[in-house]
Amino acid sequence: MKKKNFYIALFCLSLFSLSVSAQNRTYDGPNKMNTWSITGYGGITKFFGDIKEYDFKLGEKEKLTGAWGISINKQLSPIFGIQLTGFNGSLAGSKMGVTGVDPRFPDVINTYDVYFKSPSFVQATIDGTVNLNRLLFGHNKLRHWKIDAHAGAGIMYFHTDLYDMRTDALLLKTNTAGSSKTAGTWERNGSTYTREWVVPAGLAIHYELSPRFDIGIDFTYNHVMTEKLDLTVGDMTNYASQHGIWGFVKGDSKQDRWGSAMIALTYKLGKNAVKSKNGKYDAGSGRYHLRWADPKSLIPVPYNPTMNDADSIAKANMPKAVDPRLYTDSDGDSVADLFDKEPNTPPGSVVSGGGVAMDLDKIIRDAIKNNLPKDECESLFSNIEFDTDKAIIRDASKETLSKVVELLNMRTNCRIVLVGHTDARASDSYNVALSRRRVDAAKRFLIRAGLAEPSRILVEYFGEYRPIAENTTVEGLQSNRRVEIKILPQNTLRSTYPAGFRP
Repeated sequence: MKKKNFYIALFCLSLFSLSVSAQNRTYDGPNKMNTWSITGYGGITKFFGDIKEYDFKLGEKEKLTGAWGISINKQLSPIFGIQLTGFNGSLAGSKMGVTGVDPRFPDVINTYDVYFKSPSFVQATIDGTVNLNRLLFGHNKLRHWKIDAHAGAGIMYFHTDLYDMRTDALLLKTNTAGSSKTAGTWERNGSTYTREWVVPAGLAIHYELSPRFDIGIDFTYNHVMTEKLDLTVGDMTNYASQHGIWGFVKGDSKQDRWGSAMIALTYKLGKNAVKSKNGKYDAGSGRYHLRWADPKSLIPVPYNPTMNDADSIAKANMPKAVDPRLYTDSDGDSVADLFDKEPNTPPGSVVSGGGVAMDLDKIIRDAIKNNLPKDECESLFSNIEFDTDKAIIRDASKETLSKVVELLNMRTNCRIVLVGHTDARASDSYNVALSRRRVDAAKRFLIRAGLAEPSRILVEYFGEYRPIAENTTVEGLQSNRRVEIKILPQNTLRSTYPAGFRP
């Protein structure tokens, strides 16, 4: 494989790996975020190759060159992104005092002073970006600064003219009859442009001005896969030999490079754009952009007080010590021990609001026997449990759900709330989805079992956020894999989601 093709393959493979890694780390939480943006660029350019006198100042016959461009950016995660970038600009360079011998006159020593112009090149690349300050310092430092390293691969079309510095005579130009042996050409503005591969790498520093605009600077170093951008292949002592540069044979010089320093202005696309204030996020105020926000900060941390927390709150707000049974539920029936009239009910029991185990069969028989009004509802609480990573109703749970259907069909002014939960052995987003599948399975069973008016079913799901036991034991994990059943009057129903949570 040629060295040129090896470089191209290496950079394409790096770009692909970066894109795959970024996709694997893309956040897919419950809060929507804006991810697209457009950036405009404008600044100066500098050529680095054979025909240059200085690295960081202008040589003889050189004028300041520049470029402008635009990029379409997709943020895949707070750290990784990808962008499609296009540039239109110019390059120039000059070289003085190169001496050599013309083969036609071997006794005469000549001095060659030359300069070149590439008045309008076009370049398009695909780049992967890495947010270095997020990667190295996290999300709490430099919140409104974004330092991106970027690299990629693309294509460049150029047209170059080479002149004698003393007489301004045209010595060489690209795209002559011999240039048909190059990689490819393109017609633009009456000129034929030569095509070559280019590999850019650079650093961009951005500051978040507002919810819509960012401003910054971008430094990029472009490695062009040719030594002929300045129409020189190394032998500057005899330009008669340069007329064969359009073949595939490599010359004596290194491949050409050019750099740029540009001002960048970014417009962030998306709906209801907002920005964080002092590191504070409110998912209900609008959509944050993934360029700047940590998605996990949009999800409120559920408050699970420890006994020490509960004791501190009691001492600060009550004259008397709070009974610790208010914060415990020994039998896991969703009724605190302080109010639980039967604190040792068997697992899976259907209980009343006072924690008393109830016989659904007896309630239904009494309702038929005594012809109770249909607008009276019992406050029933029960849990049905699931196997690991499953959303399949067990046979024992099917019997409980069938009895619930009988009761609800007798009392038409009652509604049922199904609340899904999981243990903690997966990602947050996966557990939320699993708890939703579990309540959906219970809902489907109730409907298929003959529940009148399926609209009376309300479902909620919280993933791993509301455990009733420790996730460190087999028994605790099993208790947390559950769907809670609550039968309540219609006027007592309300959402139990934490603030800002939307399943």
